[in-house]
Amino acid sequence: MSKGKVLMAMSGGIDSTMASLILHEQGYDVIGITMKTWDYASSGGNKKETGCCSLDSINDARQLAVDCGFPHTILDIRAEFGDYIIDNFVDEYIAGRTPNPCVLCNTHIKWEALLKRADMLGCEYIATGHYAQVRELDNRFVVSKGIDQSKDQSYVLWGVTQECLKRTIFPMGNLHKKDIKQMAIDRGYKALAEKSESYEICFIPDNDYRGFLKRRVEGLEEKVKGGKFMSLAGEELGEHDGYPFYTIGQRKLGISLGDEPTYVVSINEVDNIVVVGTKEDLKKQEMYVRNINYVKFPKLEDGIELKVKVRYKHKGEMATITNEGDTIKVLFHSKVEGIAPGQSAAFYDGDDLVAGGFIMKK
Repeated sequence: MSKGKVLMAMSGGIDSTMASLILHEQGYDVIGITMKTWDYASSGGNKKETGCCSLDSINDARQLAVDCGFPHTILDIRAEFGDYIIDNFVDEYIAGRTPNPCVLCNTHIKWEALLKRADMLGCEYIATGHYAQVRELDNRFVVSKGIDQSKDQSYVLWGVTQECLKRTIFPMGNLHKKDIKQMAIDRGYKALAEKSESYEICFIPDNDYRGFLKRRVEGLEEKVKGGKFMSLAGEELGEHDGYPFYTIGQRKLGISLGDEPTYVVSINEVDNIVVVGTKEDLKKQEMYVRNINYVKFPKLEDGIELKVKVRYKHKGEMATITNEGDTIKVLFHSKVEGIAPGQSAAFYDGDDLVAGGFIMKK
């Protein structure tokens, strides 16, 4: 008997492709869907079209569906993606923050688009190839880390709503990447197992976000050039190319603070100032988080101690949490390097994702 009808998001990469195969072999009625989020030709970059929206990736996803005998469709969400994700990406840099487009895309575009199409097709479930797990606990649906800690993607899922999570399946959550690659080889998909993974932002295939901003915002380069590099003590150290072209933690700035490497430690978009300092100056013990989405608990109690990640590859650091209206104050037990406003903060209780939000500029 069928375990139910599931709409599987298929990017054409090894993870979602093998996840589709796993669900098919487990007895689900799978419908594959590949979302076209971006047209590379419109990015103006100089890199060959690759990644989840390329024709090769779409064809790879379709081929697996054909091999297994389940239907596959393409959903064009370029207009919706562009209006929301691209505009936010640009606006965040103009505001002196570092955007997190993958989190926004998961929260506001992909999951909502999947759920809407699942309802249209009569699917009880939706599924993705993320390395994460989901379970029901005390009438809530909780995301936890995938067992392959080196590939865990729970960090980018903090914004997914309870409504979406209760219908989500993560087939990769209890598997290791090496086993997935071997599975692909065993099933006759060696080329897929050897396919390189893309870590660039999908709409910036050449990984040049500065060039993207210049092409996207007419006259931006002229408007912001001639700003000042300043030390934390207020000393003027030279001119920069414009504050939107710098991120917290960036180095190789063409200026010096003596013998120590120099890093961007804060950005003042109002006065077009990029403040620089040493690696030690990058470390902070306090931050504030907005736009909270609660996952494991409906709220966080004052004084609760959780591990907090401030970027995808951050190992996390224990912190004490305090509610301040619609925001959360995070006091780390040890200083954390490179806290960047605009990036995501994800809160963990052990391996469980408790909540998440965007780091504020204070």
